Amino acid sequence: MSIEKSNSLTGHERKMRPDQIIVTKTDLSGKIRYGNRTFFEFSDYSGDECIGKQHNLIRHPDMPRTVFDLLWKTIAAGNEIFAYVNNRSKNGDNYWVLAHVTPSRDSAGSIIGYHSNRRAPNRDALNEHIIPLYQRLLKAEQAASSPKAALADGAAIVDSILRERSMSFNQFMFFLGV
Repeated sequence: MSIEKSNSLTGHERKMRPDQIIVTKTDLSGKIRYGNRTFFEFSDYSGDECIGKQHNLIRHPDMPRTVFDLLWKTIAAGNEIFAYVNNRSKNGDNYWVLAHVTPSRDSAGSIIGYHSNRRAPNRDALNEHIIPLYQRLLKAEQAASSPKAALADGAAIVDSILRERSMSFNQFMFFLGV
């Protein structure tokens, strides 16, 4: 089934309520295997349109690739991660979330996929820290000479911030007010 996605951004942000939780489950490659009603409401996609499709279907173009690279490396290593993510709805609206992504395991402990719970972000942390950081990362990525250099440059910025604070990425997210 072909998925029609708006090529333009509306500039309209959909805001999650504190009582809402978006849930998705993916396989190891990031293909969506499950989404709850709130996911479909915010993404504007039906189950038929997105089940079996890559989760990056909802990736907003203003999200730094550095963040997703860190996310994938963390969960593939069997660890959980918390991250602020700007998603894109089918119609071009955006919605910010605080994502908690963790590996799903079978009875033998092998990773068989990933589970993500997303909730309303801390607006102060988002506006004062995350958006400026992500803009800085995007600028560095866009100025890089190659996609590989873009990720390296973005990672260097994140690493520098974490070293200054003597924190891990998850600790930094909690410091900001998860």
